[in-house]
Amino acid sequence: MLQLWTNCIFLLACCRGLGLGSPNRCDEVRKVFQLRQIGPHQSLPLSPRPGSDLQVCTSRNLTCCTKKMEEKYQVAARRDVQGLLQTSSSGLKLLISRNVAAFQEIFEVLMRQAENHTNALLQDSYRSMADQAAGPVRELLTDIGLFLLGSELSVDDVVQRFFDALFPLVYSRLINPGLSDASPGHAECVRSSSRELRPFGAAPGFLADQISRSGVSGKLLIQALHLGIEVINTTDHLQLSRECRRALLKMHYCPHCQGLTQSKPCMGYCLNVMRGCLASMAEIDAHWREFVHSLEGLSARMQGPQDLEQVLLGVHTLLRDAIRHAQRNGPQLSAQVHKLCGPPSRKPALSVSIQRGGGSGGGRDSIPLRAPVRAPGDSLAVRRRDFLNSLRHYRTFYGGLADQLCVSELTSSDGLSCWNGTDLVKSYTLRVVGNGIKAQSTNPEVKVKEADPLINQIIDKLKHVNQLLQGKTIPKLGSLDQIETGSGDAEGHYSGDCDDEDGCGGSGGGELKRKASRGSKRSKGSAEIKHKTKSFNTSNIYMMLKNIIEHLFVFGK
Repeated sequence: MLQLWTNCIFLLACCRGLGLGSPNRCDEVRKVFQLRQIGPHQSLPLSPRPGSDLQVCTSRNLTCCTKKMEEKYQVAARRDVQGLLQTSSSGLKLLISRNVAAFQEIFEVLMRQAENHTNALLQDSYRSMADQAAGPVRELLTDIGLFLLGSELSVDDVVQRFFDALFPLVYSRLINPGLSDASPGHAECVRSSSRELRPFGAAPGFLADQISRSGVSGKLLIQALHLGIEVINTTDHLQLSRECRRALLKMHYCPHCQGLTQSKPCMGYCLNVMRGCLASMAEIDAHWREFVHSLEGLSARMQGPQDLEQVLLGVHTLLRDAIRHAQRNGPQLSAQVHKLCGPPSRKPALSVSIQRGGGSGGGRDSIPLRAPVRAPGDSLAVRRRDFLNSLRHYRTFYGGLADQLCVSELTSSDGLSCWNGTDLVKSYTLRVVGNGIKAQSTNPEVKVKEADPLINQIIDKLKHVNQLLQGKTIPKLGSLDQIETGSGDAEGHYSGDCDDEDGCGGSGGGELKRKASRGSKRSKGSAEIKHKTKSFNTSNIYMMLKNIIEHLFVFGK
């Protein structure tokens, strides 16, 4: 009889602890199981049962869980946490992805504007050659656009090819306007002599230098932001360890087995579990902070000579100065071309006066701008500033992620009973560990052995891009150019009025030095930041992108 009373009292105690005092017993557990779509409900127990087959949600009391339910709960707990991670990072990911698209759009607009400015200059001051020069102008700006998108083009070669194509037009239409169109052979000879004669002085080298400096910064900005998105995607889909999955199950759903479907974990308990599960992610923190800081440093350098917007919208001015330089040295150039290529065939010019319209360099300095005018907020500098102001709010994102999830999403309110992994209590009494791998050695809830390999790879990429953003490394050939450190000032100020055919060293404000970072001088040693959507390894892809950008220029006008 005494044994019977003892069993009855134990059963009542179990039911009370389970919250199963109602006639329907396990109905609340079944209902929550179905509402959260954790798994099929047909095999759920209708009443409490012994839980000897459970591996994590063990209890001395009867339980509403089966081994199959426990397995489904573990999958649900992992899914819930990954959903919280993705929700927490969604604002950061949206911020970066939107600005990647915005920066690329601004680059495209700048290309169109630079082309329109240049064509306006040619039509206004050099009409006799404007139509024929439009093709080389478009090719130049198309290639610069490809360079900004990640192409392995040599800026030196791109710029020199443009001036090579320009020289026969300047020679036959401006320097010798009475000449007829030269034969193809003579025109080709004039073109090929351009690099030897240097008819445009220091202009080609100076333009290539400016585009390299400013373009590398713009290109690096885009590639760094793509890496930022890769970091977020990796951490959003972090593969949780077996120990972490069991700890999440114990924290989230083991109380359900006891009928405590509305309970939430204690703050200290949640911190231990989440800091253990996200220990590898916390290791990103220092490198992510440096990433944000390095982007700020890059933005600061993208001023003055490295201001891509200023460089591109100044191409037409530099071109005007280059043409004037060639015209001033016209007699010498004519003699040199005659010596190299011989005299071209002549016939009476159609109209010398028209040919010389603005050809002397006396055309209006104020060029009619035919490109669309953008609002001040659309400028590259303003967009960078606004983006970085927003990104600063996320600089501690990875260091405080576990705490943020516990505080805002997971834990019980102050003063209420909370789940400590075993029972409902007033507070969690075990030691709460810190963030990061090293701090987990004394974690009472989760055993952490080592950092996640994927997280280690992401950290290595962040280290590398931070070095590039700070100008500390020379990337692999074809990826990124060396970034100049310091104030970012040019090593010489180009003057279009310089007549020194040997490089304008006297009046140009200093000798222009070619950077070892361009063309074939790029280092092959460092690792390259890769992104699957920015691969330019074949000529087919190169031509496809080139055609796309040319169409953008045409339709954007």
